[in-house]
Amino acid sequence: MNIDDLTYGQIKEISSLVKGDNNPGDKHRFKIGESYLIRTVTMIDVGRLEWVGSKELVLTSAAWIANTDRFSECLITGKLGEVEPFPDGEVIIGRGAIIDACVWTKALPREAK
Repeated sequence: MNIDDLTYGQIKEISSLVKGDNNPGDKHRFKIGESYLIRTVTMIDVGRLEWVGSKELVLTSAAWIANTDRFSECLITGKLGEVEPFPDGEVIIGRGAIIDACVWTKALPREAK
């Protein structure tokens, strides 16, 4: 088989065979089961990491954090200004929207504040 003779459709088919959502080649530093505070381009979410795909990740026991007050103090003490838990506790976050993520060692907030 000459690679130069492949059609676009054949290339897409081969690509789909070797590139799935959880492709082992899709390296990341996240650890399933750990809790994270994740800042995105528009908001902050905190929760337990359930799944990581090539384009998104899933947090459970998750809450939207509208206000952290002093950010460094929030990371040290776990004190949060405003908390809005997701009703079913799960949120899907697009990985392209992530600014940064920190391991969250405090209790996950489940009460609105």
